[in-house]
Order: sequence, then structure tokens, then C-alpha cells
Amino acid sequence: MILGDLALDVVVAPSRPLESGTDVAGRVAFVQGGSAANTARWLGRLGARTTLIAAVGRDPTGRALVDAVRGDGVKVRVSRIAGARTARIGVLVSPDGERSFVADRGAADLLDPADLKSAWFAGAQALHLPVYSLLGAPLGAAGRRALELARDAGAIVSVDLASIGPLMTGGRRAARELIANTAPDILFATASETDALLGGGRAEGLLEFAQIAVIKRGSKGATVLARAAAERLRFEVVPAPLTAIDTTGAGDAFDAGFLVGWFAARSAGRSLPAALQRAALAGHHAAARQLSAPRPELALG
Repeated sequence: MILGDLALDVVVAPSRPLESGTDVAGRVAFVQGGSAANTARWLGRLGARTTLIAAVGRDPTGRALVDAVRGDGVKVRVSRIAGARTARIGVLVSPDGERSFVADRGAADLLDPADLKSAWFAGAQALHLPVYSLLGAPLGAAGRRALELARDAGAIVSVDLASIGPLMTGGRRAARELIANTAPDILFATASETDALLGGGRAEGLLEFAQIAVIKRGSKGATVLARAAAERLRFEVVPAPLTAIDTTGAGDAFDAGFLVGWFAARSAGRSLPAALQRAALAGHHAAARQLSAPRPELALG
């Protein structure tokens, strides 16, 4: 189960560096986006039974996005917000595949705790939250209510730090308190997000917040950390190199692959180290699939 943003990504991918005051050839595409929706999409593609809880506007874009996510086998519990348009994210993709964002979150931030039903969480094994789902109002309150409902149902909780800017808006102390109060079982972060949260401290500091922490390092692989009964584990998982067309959503796909691999390994009775390695490799495999081809164009009708 995932709660958070379902958005329209407006992707601008120039074929060469931009030049002020003139045209540059490239690609402009409208695709399904939103960190939560991206993870839900990949969970669905990997065969996991998945529910996305989100808010969109009462507009054609919202309808098209919901249809797109459902097309990947995801159950969508959506609130349609009158007077607010569906979230739009401007994604500027550089020729090397890296990206920058301009966020117009609109209806995505207007999901209300009252919109959630406890029956949706019955039988859930996990709740995944991008950090966006713990910020703002009323979305942050909805995220915290989802935590309560998920834990009442016996689900584990995973959190992705998602983006330095929103995470650090209130400063490092506020960010650390937010994650500590959330107390996720699994914490996902990039290397830069880890540095921002810890103030440049050792990566093992993430284990103050979660039993398992995964630092995503892009083409360099991932660092996996865990608290075991009598020790702390750390190992590196390095995938085969892959040329990126667009890195947008690769981290979300990694989260989905890791979670599916983790549950599969634990169900098979694998040890903690073996389960973590299997999960990390599954995450890399999902991210590689995301990176290997551009996301399909959204049919806006």
C-alpha cells in the first residue's frame, strides 16, 4: 500500500545543452509521474498486489493518470478535489540523463485524513511513503493517519527521503525529528539525502531511524545497512553499468523491486543478509528496466 502523489510529469529532454535565447532540439512528453505513483506502478508491474491512495483534481489529467496507474494492475483509492488541478511536475532532463524539477503539487497535497478508510488497510503487509507524504497540510496529516492504520493492521512501514529540498525546508533538526517520529522499518535515501539528514556523519547513522537502511547510489549501486540482534551489517551491491535515457523514477522503481524482493526472500526463509542482498539486486533490476526505455506518453484525451 502506498500513499502520496499522483502527478503529470511534463518532461523536457534537450538533445544537447540549452542555449539562452534560441531553440534546441529535443523531446517534450507528458507522462505519468509522482514518486508514490511511480513506486505503485512498479509494484504492480512486478506482480505485487498494490493500492495507491492519492488525490487529483476533477480534470481530464486526473482521469488519465488514474487510468494509467490502473493499467499497471494497481488499485487506486483516489480523492477528487474540487477547485484544485491535478499536480504537475516540470522535469528538465539533461543530455546525461540527470534531472531537475519544478513542482506544482496542486491537488496532491490536499489529501485529507478523513479521506482514509481503515478497511483499505486490512491485510496490508507494508505501507510505503515518500517523504512528501509526511509534509504539508493536509497531506502530512493523512500520511500520519495512514501510519496509524497500517501499524494497527500489522504492516511494516518504509519511507523514501525522496528530495533534499522539501525534506530540509525546516532545517536538519526538524527533518531528523520527522523521520524519528515516523520510525520506519525500512529507510531509502540517496547519498546526498543521507548527507543532508546526518550532517555529513557516517552512513551507519541512518540506523538510528530504521532497522534497515538503503543508500541508493545510482550507477554505483547501493549500500545496504541493517541492525541485527548482535551486530550491524553493511554491504555494497554494485550492478552492471547501464546508459540512462532518463533517470526519473529509477529510484522509485528500485524501492518497488527491493520491497518485492525482500518479502519474497523472507517468505522463503532466507537469512537477513541473504534477504537483503536478494532485495537489493531485485531493486537494481527494476531500476534498470525503468532506465532502459522512456516512459510511455500519457493519453490525455
